[in-house]
Amino acid sequence: MKPVVDGLEGELGDRVHFIRLNIQESVGRELAPVYGFEYTPTFIFFDSQGHEVWRVIGSFDPQKVRDSLKP
Repeated sequence: MKPVVDGLEGELGDRVHFIRLNIQESVGRELAPVYGFEYTPTFIFFDSQGHEVWRVIGSFDPQKVRDSLKP
């Protein structure tokens, strides 16, 4: 999945802020219960106000990110 996310970040990095967390590291362990993720990979898409729009566990279709940016 890393190459897919890297590609999206290169394509949409001026419109979307990508944050990668490792749940094996302290920040990831702290935020896991806050955002309710237990499995990796988990992808969570937030709108510009910080509200969760969708989440996917496992692989996802990168087009879903593109579609989420359409008005």
